[in-house]
Amino acid sequence: MRLNKTIQTIKPSGIREFFDIAATMPDALALGVGEPDFATPWYIRNAAIKSIQKGYTAYTSNRGLHELCVAVTEYLDDRFGVKYDADKEVIVTVGASEAIDLALRVLVDPGDGVLIPSPSYVSYMPITTLCGGVPVPVACPEECDFRITPEHLEKAAEGSNARVLILPYPNNPTGAVMKEEDYAALLPVIEKYDLSVVSDEIYAELTYDGKHVSVPSVPGYRDRTVLINGFSKAFAMTGWRLGYTAAPPDVTSAMLKVHQYTALSAPTPSQYAGLAALKEGKEENYRTIDEMREEYDRRRRYLVAALGEFGLKCRMPGGAFYVFANVSGVGMDGQRFARGLIKAEKVAVVPGDAFGEAGRDYVRISYATSLRTLMQATERMKRFVSDNKNG
Repeated sequence: MRLNKTIQTIKPSGIREFFDIAATMPDALALGVGEPDFATPWYIRNAAIKSIQKGYTAYTSNRGLHELCVAVTEYLDDRFGVKYDADKEVIVTVGASEAIDLALRVLVDPGDGVLIPSPSYVSYMPITTLCGGVPVPVACPEECDFRITPEHLEKAAEGSNARVLILPYPNNPTGAVMKEEDYAALLPVIEKYDLSVVSDEIYAELTYDGKHVSVPSVPGYRDRTVLINGFSKAFAMTGWRLGYTAAPPDVTSAMLKVHQYTALSAPTPSQYAGLAALKEGKEENYRTIDEMREEYDRRRRYLVAALGEFGLKCRMPGGAFYVFANVSGVGMDGQRFARGLIKAEKVAVVPGDAFGEAGRDYVRISYATSLRTLMQATERMKRFVSDNKNG
């Protein structure tokens, strides 16, 4: 059969390749896929079980359970100080991934530029291409702590026909975070080019130093921003496929049209689970989030220190659960390092160029695994680095 030409230009995810290789190797240690190693708390699982037992297995409204939409607005206000109307500005989606797709579909016309910080999450560029847009990388070099700056944004936006800016903080893969003053500094450039903003805040609860700054809470942003978040990272609910958008009514109405004709509605048992996470076990859930964050914090500090001891220098990530390590000192780029490491030591990491060409000299290492596994992995990595430096 004849395939769509655009689809043929899109490469498979560089993350999954190394995870799949590790799955075939006995004793392999996978530090690749960004998934919490915590199980979904029982009170959340029980809510889904009870919903099935009660026969709540039909479609919900396209927008999602009304009670869940209300709970989302209360959560966003409570945790991040942003207010939304549950009836006009929220859609429950099939994970944050669908939310990204919805936002770009309604904001991008063919030929429009989409400004994407580089490096960042693997899906932004392919989804932009599928929408007929043109991905425009915005350099976020290590010397800027992998943050987007007004200077780099201006340089990328000029002459690019840019219409949309993606702000993905805390960032995957770098762990970079942005403060309110960082966002405020970008606003003159955003206003100059009249950019719409897509703020992917899926790692919001995993901010280690200070409190997460939600983009629409910053003066000047709310009316031009689509906020994206979900339950996968902070609530350990990756497989439940539950996310949401919060945006001005006209944008929400447009996204709802696409959602109606594609996903229809998010899985009903997952929505009841999400409602329990935000409402029934609110205080317990916040404690669970704090406990997970504290554990991730221990791991990130161990990993950065351990890597530094054998020459893989990397910045301390301020959020998410990844370290972005520069491997050029070993005489390799990220691809050679990752392929050599999994072959020689059975440790899977992700080459940095999976997140854009700016990451070619890096590898992403996830610390969403036990400290014991991290210790075993760093011992193997130390041996691999030593063998290759000496070789």
